[in-house]
Amino acid sequence: MKKYFMELIGTFFLVFTIGMSVLAGGGGVIPPLAIGSILMVMIYAGGHISGGHYNPAVTLGVWMRGKCDTKDVLPYMLFQVVGAFLAALVVRYMVPNAQPQPRNLAVMPEMIAEFLFTFALVFVVLNSATSKDNSGNSFYGLAIGFTVLAGAFAVGGVASAAFNPAVAVGTSVVGLSAWSKIWVYLIANFLGGAVAALAFNALSGEAPAIPAAKLRTNP
Repeated sequence: MKKYFMELIGTFFLVFTIGMSVLAGGGGVIPPLAIGSILMVMIYAGGHISGGHYNPAVTLGVWMRGKCDTKDVLPYMLFQVVGAFLAALVVRYMVPNAQPQPRNLAVMPEMIAEFLFTFALVFVVLNSATSKDNSGNSFYGLAIGFTVLAGAFAVGGVASAAFNPAVAVGTSVVGLSAWSKIWVYLIANFLGGAVAALAFNALSGEAPAIPAAKLRTNP
């Protein structure tokens, strides 16, 4: 259970940071910097416990890579979504007068953006945190956090830049995303994670390993 609660805690702080930095924080570059930073530090905090996924699309990709037990996949995803939901409730409590309006974004550009940067995120996770060539490195959290940071800057104008189905649930509860668009994230994010795993397996030359509980490999 420890790893499941770590996934809840990490996802909670990711969604809490998103909600508070957008609704009560500064504008401009502040939210992307805050979001990429909290993801980085929570990965460092929880990577040795749960692998630091905090994202159902990452869990899917890591499972396809062979570095997550099948029995852990659904509990990981459930605890990630619960963490996101709880964070959204706390944000709404702390900023009660906020009246966020979901952005009216074009479906196809948003879906493409969500797919591409979820692919990039999961691809970076697999290469920096599960590849035997990078085993034992200390930069994996920075690489993963900066991928989300870059994605927010690159496609924030045409997408909500969730790259994470749990985040999409949280932002929908907060009111930053429309519930009617949740299917966009579910399709684009899970598809991006799956394709990233296929690409990693094809390009790395590493056959999918016997599933292990943690994302990182040990030296």
